Amino acid sequence: MANKVATRDAYGKALLTLGKENPNVVVLDADLSKSTKTAEFGKNYPERFFNMGIAEANLLGTAAGLAVGGKIPFASSFAIFATGRAFEQIRNSIAYPKLNVKIAATHAGISVGEDGGSHQAIEDVAIMRALPNMTVLVPADGEETRQMVLAAADYKGPVYIRMGRLEVPVIFDENYHFEIGKAKVLKEGSDAAIMANGLMVACALEAAELLAAEGINVSVVNVSSVKPIDEETILRVAKETRAVVTAEEHNIIGGLGSAVAEILGEKLPTPMVRVGLKDTFGESGRPYELLEKYGLTKEDLVKAVREVLSKK
Repeated sequence: MANKVATRDAYGKALLTLGKENPNVVVLDADLSKSTKTAEFGKNYPERFFNMGIAEANLLGTAAGLAVGGKIPFASSFAIFATGRAFEQIRNSIAYPKLNVKIAATHAGISVGEDGGSHQAIEDVAIMRALPNMTVLVPADGEETRQMVLAAADYKGPVYIRMGRLEVPVIFDENYHFEIGKAKVLKEGSDAAIMANGLMVACALEAAELLAAEGINVSVVNVSSVKPIDEETILRVAKETRAVVTAEEHNIIGGLGSAVAEILGEKLPTPMVRVGLKDTFGESGRPYELLEKYGLTKEDLVKAVREVLSKK
């Protein structure tokens, strides 16, 4: 996993593919196109690119109108603005009528770094997951982002894609197959399971290697589709391991940890530990220093696995 690519960069490249293949794809941005990586689409397809200015409510409302007109709009901004400033428009103009809008948000989580707590979305998955009709996706690397964007374009209905600023390890190649509603078991193990998404997937694989050296055999599951979530795979892995750790660059309230806990709580009570932000905002700092401070490292996952094993 030496090579690294930011998911936002992969998003920009995927849009170029879509632009060439599908004339109905249009892209909207909130005056952040260099950062969200939609600028290249704008250069190549200027008649299908709309800079809506620093006006996220207008961005999402216009995207809804374009969807009504038969277009496939990808509306982009930073996650904090896309889900926060425009929530009412997403709820009432997109999710409620189940319009075909793709909300492709970048700069999510604390790995945004120096921009600080005001710009680090740590609640966006919870907000989007609570909306009826909304699909919520969190890619682990560049290749999964590419496939996710293409899948979102084919899917009929609202989709929220959560991407980051930081370059993250490349995990998958073109042989990988992303599917909305499906989780992927990347490593089989019998002692415990780490269910992760986003940049925590690479972290989980590294933690599994450290644990293997101690004789602890851990499953690693990439739960990139948070909604719809793959109950079947989650229940199967939980039944096999009888100990689950979830890992996300998000508040442990309302995100992946909550989604997995809801399933296990109702259908298969299982010892569980949630790794993520412990109901706190981030702060300004270098990305990897922040990940370490807030407990989002491979060493933290190793500790969490040891803790959940003690509960078996």
